[in-house]
Amino acid sequence: MLGILVAAYLLGSFPTGYLVARGLKGIDIRQHGSGGTGATNVLRTVGKGPALLVFGVDLLKGTLAVLLARALFPLLLAGAGDSGLTLAWQPWLEMVAGLLALLGHSRSVWLGFTGGKSVATGLGVLLALAWPVALGALGVFALTLGVSRIVSLGSILAAIATGVLMLLTAQPLPYLLLAILGGGYVVLRHRGNLQRLLAGTEPRLGQPSPSPPAQPEQNAP
Repeated sequence: MLGILVAAYLLGSFPTGYLVARGLKGIDIRQHGSGGTGATNVLRTVGKGPALLVFGVDLLKGTLAVLLARALFPLLLAGAGDSGLTLAWQPWLEMVAGLLALLGHSRSVWLGFTGGKSVATGLGVLLALAWPVALGALGVFALTLGVSRIVSLGSILAAIATGVLMLLTAQPLPYLLLAILGGGYVVLRHRGNLQRLLAGTEPRLGQPSPSPPAQPEQNAP
């Protein structure tokens, strides 16, 4: 089981945005725009095509993490013996795998535990767990973006909506807990955006991002 969870984290930690920006422009995207490695910062820094690629791969990371746990659970069950492991544990394993994929995206081991805000990866997790909830959250995001032109606001409201949508569609308790914990984590990752939203300074789609926070200086050896 530990191997499945490690694999879920590593899937999430694949640094798509960093690699795309490095490969196409030779830059460390963490030093540009908002400093994030997600599709929104790639859009503002590199362009539309690369941003779509990053979004698609980051979404796939979340989906694969859950599907991997789902596919391998029968093997765990077959070798469980008298350990007490039953089929009822499968959604719990999927939940933890999904959360680890979110963590991996935002705290990638390959990038010194930096990364993005886990929005696309979270959508991928939701697609694997409960696609109606994923589509509902995507609808909230699209509606908010259409009205406000603020990507972060759409992401925050979509993250909050996932828990409500899980309840309305009567999803299993582990999925509801993932929506609450994962949605809360995504909102927490947007705390800087929340401050700018409250101050009225958050950039709209098409406007430049605020500068990334200064990186701590490295002490010379």
